[in-house]
Amino acid sequence: MSQPITDALSPATDWHAQELLLMREVMKLVGRSLAPAEVFREMLHLMSELLGLNRGRMVLADDAVPGAERTASIRHAYGLTAEEATRGVFRWGEGITGRVLASGLPAIVQDVDAEPLFLFRTVARAQLPPQTVAYIALPIEVNGATVGVLGCHRIRSRQRHLNDDLALLRILATLAGQLLQLEQLVAEERRQLAARNEALERALDVGSARYGLIGRSPALLRALGELERVSQSQATVLLLGESGTGKELFARAVHLASGRRDQPFIKVNCSAIPDTLFESELFGYERGAFTGASTARAGWFEQANRGTIFLDEIGELPLAMQSKLLRTLQEGTLVRLGGTREIRIDVRLVAATNRDLAREVQAGGFRQDLYYRLNVIPIRLPSLRERREDVRALALHFVSRANQAHQRNVNLAPDALARLEAHDWPGNIRELGNLIERLVLLADHTLVTAAALERFMPTALDFAPPAPASAPIPPALPTAAGGLVRDYQSARSHDAQTLQEALTRHQGNQSRAAQSLGLTLRQFGYRLRKAGLR
Repeated sequence: MSQPITDALSPATDWHAQELLLMREVMKLVGRSLAPAEVFREMLHLMSELLGLNRGRMVLADDAVPGAERTASIRHAYGLTAEEATRGVFRWGEGITGRVLASGLPAIVQDVDAEPLFLFRTVARAQLPPQTVAYIALPIEVNGATVGVLGCHRIRSRQRHLNDDLALLRILATLAGQLLQLEQLVAEERRQLAARNEALERALDVGSARYGLIGRSPALLRALGELERVSQSQATVLLLGESGTGKELFARAVHLASGRRDQPFIKVNCSAIPDTLFESELFGYERGAFTGASTARAGWFEQANRGTIFLDEIGELPLAMQSKLLRTLQEGTLVRLGGTREIRIDVRLVAATNRDLAREVQAGGFRQDLYYRLNVIPIRLPSLRERREDVRALALHFVSRANQAHQRNVNLAPDALARLEAHDWPGNIRELGNLIERLVLLADHTLVTAAALERFMPTALDFAPPAPASAPIPPALPTAAGGLVRDYQSARSHDAQTLQEALTRHQGNQSRAAQSLGLTLRQFGYRLRKAGLR
């Protein structure tokens, strides 16, 4: 290997200027990057080119192996080939380098030919200059422990004092130790941060999963955080947001996070109750209150006593009922239909709507005093468009659930999941769940790719505005390619015979029967109860 020109530096060399240049360049590099490897390489390069300290090497301790002897290897070098550097492995106490590692004391070999402990492990003597070659090795310390050695060859015929080289090398060895210590601190900080992030992610997953909510997007966690902050109070919570955003799950979460978690949770879909039945459903009735009332019945509010009642789609509540609801909320009492006795109740109300109630108040369709009574703690639920990070987890959850329900084994390819994430989901989580169930039932292959998914994706026609009131509105039936967005229908939309025939056609499967009639499972179950079929 050819020798650098620094082996024969001129006696007139301004060593002080060379030292300053070396330190300036090394510190400039430290200022730009704290990565030790980059700094060490340049340091060894400048030691050779500017000061004639050749074949510099940074020997650092190897990772400890239980039961094995400690070793250190050349990690950075200048003036050594890659093959030569790989030979530079030393046991603690072996040779000059090993002694420095073991003792933590510097070593100066004035003549490598006269030193029996010098191993010539990396470079054979024949490849070194014919002049007398010295070897200098200084310990590199981190937190008081020796972790490596800074070593180099030195031509003794140079016109430069050995003490000057030692002084500079001590500075460079100290700097190397500080950089290694900083690297360790940064690595430990990163490890702790990664551990905290992992623990936080687990906590977030457990926190949302505790309420049956899937995902950990910022929008979802923000709504969940608001919910938990108010859960211990008795104030009414109003859940706002588009249809299909999971209001029932959030309402149940309010209940589960409160002190009422062991008491009843009653859910009522106001849009599925005929106007004439609201009072008897919500507040109950006494025997003889109307034809067919052969026994007294407690309404939903009584059944929710000491617990929580969830009034979904509260914007559908008739004006006449709004007044009675307001009185119940303010006074904590109710009177059954056909009764005269006041019944005291202790109920936490959670209401939900996808309507703009403030606009309904201005239009005269909703009582202002009830609106203020409900709007104590409004919580806006994010749409699925605001939770794109959760689409993948939700889709996989729905796939798993549908596979179990229908005994299928359908999976989504990565490109199919990416396609689902890119969609806007105007029908929100409900739309995604319906699409996944349809896909699991109708997919041709067990692995669904993005191309295969396209025929199931909803189109703009699926969300066209409703037909004029004068035109008949057919029930929204599911199709293989279209969306599954059902409008709520009148509770008298299907008679008992129609319901029974749908159940018979689908072997008693209520989900399938409900879909065939364009109803949700909740609507179908309500009609079954009213028809006496359940």
